[in-house]
Amino acid sequence: MMQNKKTAIINTNVFDGNKIVGQKNVVFQNGIIISISDEVPNDAEIINGEGCTLLPGLIDAHVHTSEDSLRDALKFGITTELEMQGGMTQKGRAIQIKDWRNLADVRSSGMALTAPGGHPDELIPKQEGIPSFILKKMEKMTEQEKKDFIAAFAERENEEGNILDVTTIEGAVQFVNQQMENGADYFKIMIEEGTVMNAPGLPMIKPEVLKAAVDEAHKLGKIAIAHVLTAEAAKTAIEVGVDGLAHLFIDRPDWTPNLIKSIADKGIFVTPCLVLNSSIIGNSACHVANDIRVQHKLDEDWKMTMCSCFNTFPSGKMEDSFSNVKDLYDAGVDILVGTDVSVPMAHLGGLAHGVSVHHEMQLLVEAGLNPTDVLRSATSIIAKRFSLSDRGRIAEGLRADLVLVKGDPTKNISDTLSIMGVWKEGEKINLQVD
Repeated sequence: MMQNKKTAIINTNVFDGNKIVGQKNVVFQNGIIISISDEVPNDAEIINGEGCTLLPGLIDAHVHTSEDSLRDALKFGITTELEMQGGMTQKGRAIQIKDWRNLADVRSSGMALTAPGGHPDELIPKQEGIPSFILKKMEKMTEQEKKDFIAAFAERENEEGNILDVTTIEGAVQFVNQQMENGADYFKIMIEEGTVMNAPGLPMIKPEVLKAAVDEAHKLGKIAIAHVLTAEAAKTAIEVGVDGLAHLFIDRPDWTPNLIKSIADKGIFVTPCLVLNSSIIGNSACHVANDIRVQHKLDEDWKMTMCSCFNTFPSGKMEDSFSNVKDLYDAGVDILVGTDVSVPMAHLGGLAHGVSVHHEMQLLVEAGLNPTDVLRSATSIIAKRFSLSDRGRIAEGLRADLVLVKGDPTKNISDTLSIMGVWKEGEKINLQVD
């Protein structure tokens, strides 16, 4: 999708992924940034960025995605999504995506290690065959696209039918290798007892089995991330050797300071997904969906979803999540911006692809984080922790994944939603609903 023409965004305040570097002119060609300077080239298409800030393409460090969702994300300046359970491995991408134009890039863990009947089974409506929300999407497909999609779905079902006993060390290690053979980019484990999901008593895999799986992922050169929603689960994740937590624990026991110290001491990153915690305790994100900068980019299904919520743990307090993430931040823990957005269904509400990244950044600032650091958490920090060395910063030689916003989000984080332009690998993106 890279274009040969040279483009220059001039007179713009540049946040390079780490800091504001002042008013500069950023030039890119063939999908790559070629200069950042005070010079204006005489052979380029000129875009005047006066009164705006240029950001690296934003990254969502926790999604469950699809081709349509990758398209939705890009309209909000999210140029990369990191899937934390699903079919967008290298093998899956080759099968599912034929044309990457107007789609965010994606990486995936493949399927996460969980016990039979364990999380997230409690969230999945029990039905045979292809789920209804996917059937609805298929109505827009050509006959050939439908055939390809059904074949991919059947292959996934067949793979899942080839059951390993993942509750054993041997089976779990085989499972890790199976994901890597599919082209998983990292590995994920589930540590979920179910109370926060209003499903207490979910089956779980024993810590020694989880540790064997994490060790195997490390042997294969992959990082391992754990789903955790409680402090106790986070403690287990640390003990089995994970590199990152895919959620922020929603509770705050009196031993939380020791937990935070352990996370910091071991260099573990945390993707808080405050937007999810907010939804879990019963808050919708209707106010975000109704923002004039958002409305025209969401279809009715996603507006409905944003105006719904999980509401599985109404006794939770947002103040606890804010305190937990601020304490982690103050301890020097790498905080990553992620959302856990998946599909447009009411019981998975409060989230939507793309826009929820901006909502997450707002909540992180509300929790007490510095806006500049929050922008780093959505760009360069994620790129570093997931070894995405070609993105996450505005620098010569890197991908021209760029977002131009009106205002200055280092002073007012909400300005990230005032999107004037998005470029993925140098190509300008259509920001309207198709």
